[in-house]
Amino acid sequence: MSEELRAAIVQDDASGRVLMLGWMDEEALALTRSTGFVNFFSRSRQKLWRKGETSGNTLRVVEVVLDCDEDAVLVRVNADGPTCHDGATSCFTPWLWRRILQREAQGDATSYVASTLAQGTPLAARKVGEEAVEVVVAALSEDDERVISEAADLWFHTLLLLRSRGLDPAAVEDELRRRDR
Repeated sequence: MSEELRAAIVQDDASGRVLMLGWMDEEALALTRSTGFVNFFSRSRQKLWRKGETSGNTLRVVEVVLDCDEDAVLVRVNADGPTCHDGATSCFTPWLWRRILQREAQGDATSYVASTLAQGTPLAARKVGEEAVEVVVAALSEDDERVISEAADLWFHTLLLLRSRGLDPAAVEDELRRRDR
């Protein structure tokens, strides 16, 4: 590598969500601008690569903006599929969602996540209903520790329900942002 690298922050144009952080040298930046697809310099492989060259999940450029010192770049994009290599919308996906995706991908029949998802949306929906009732009961008659425990179960099962439907929790965040206007 003959040049300095710039941190490249990739942001979804529609939602404003940060999708990933990569590194660009001058060649990667020039290719990004000229091709309309995001290119990076891989520090581990010491070579250029186009995001999505193997997965097909490319990042189509909407805008490229250098910061005031020109040592970082913001790339606003339209993503063609998940951005993270693990199938998540963003590399900054919350831990629990990432764990659910990992357990599903492993397909281990002894995994609660994998077995629940394998049984489909009806089971996931029923579990959300059961957990919601348990949260209400705990809130009305039990201590805070129990409320937290039951809320955690509800949160987890709601994420399983979203996954069973092929939905990303980022869509829920988007809906809540839309309502905040």
